[in-house]
Amino acid sequence: MTVNRLAFAIFGVALALGTTPLAAQEFTARIGHLESDQQPRHAGLVMVADLVKERTGGAVAFELFPAGQLGQAREMNEGVQLGLIEGTVSPAAFLAGFNPAVSILDVPFLYPSDREKAAALRGGAFGDAVLASFEPLGFHAVALWPNGRKAMTSNNEIANVEDFAGQRFRVMDSAVLIEQFNAVGASAIALPFGELYTALQTGVVDGQENALDTIATMKYQEVQQHLLISEHGANEDVVLFNPGWWNSLPAEYQDIIVAAFDEVRPQVEQIKEAAQATALETIKQSGIDIVELDDAQRAAFREVMYGPARDAYLAGAGDAGKTIVDVYEAQYAEIVGQ
Repeated sequence: MTVNRLAFAIFGVALALGTTPLAAQEFTARIGHLESDQQPRHAGLVMVADLVKERTGGAVAFELFPAGQLGQAREMNEGVQLGLIEGTVSPAAFLAGFNPAVSILDVPFLYPSDREKAAALRGGAFGDAVLASFEPLGFHAVALWPNGRKAMTSNNEIANVEDFAGQRFRVMDSAVLIEQFNAVGASAIALPFGELYTALQTGVVDGQENALDTIATMKYQEVQQHLLISEHGANEDVVLFNPGWWNSLPAEYQDIIVAAFDEVRPQVEQIKEAAQATALETIKQSGIDIVELDDAQRAAFREVMYGPARDAYLAGAGDAGKTIVDVYEAQYAEIVGQ
């Protein structure tokens, strides 16, 4: 979709929805994203929109466009940069081409298993540093939202670090994710998502990593024998606004919007966790072998995987990445005590 086509799509969707400004409305943000209107990201956005409308007395309105109505991730991200749309909520994995520093979120075992400690990292100095890295690149980033954690599946045992040696895992095209598997003696192969089921079925790769709800939706348990609930990778969303639109807001309204995204974040995580739990029950029905890592086992995996993946990140993220890693490691030591 070209820039002109994106602009036309926005106009067409607005007409179809009959979107008209309210009398008291002073600022409107069209916010696009990829998930359906039944998924956690959209549910959270609806909650935020309601809070912002209420707390600004109707002066700020969010118009939400789910399910890729305004284009795919890249098109919406570019649209925000160019001011064609005011905002998007984008998976961090789709933003590395715009901002290599955000690939810190690909590093395995970035967050502890304890959700409150993870939230402290996300909402503290580390999260602030990640958000700040977008500012020079034509975005104003206001929040990180959790969108599930990854598990691994394979047709071979994967209960221990040693089990991974010699296995082949599909990954997204990311140097950090490739090094994550190299660190445990496995090979990482970048394949398109749409080819993954067949690749697992035919043995092109032995295994893969995804959130439990993705595994269940794509039915990977049908062609895999082992599931490791590792929670090693964080799927994070980044809330982005066009800087020109953002800077047109009074400071009071900016504060209201940021506070609303922060306030709703725990509810979004709870909705996602419930979806993960439901997915796990579906996966169990296949009879797949399931192992869940405890904290000691997670620490053993982190010991092997974190350092090499972090170094791969630093090699591609430059000075901005070094700043983020320094902030992260200091805050992690303070919160987790390691």
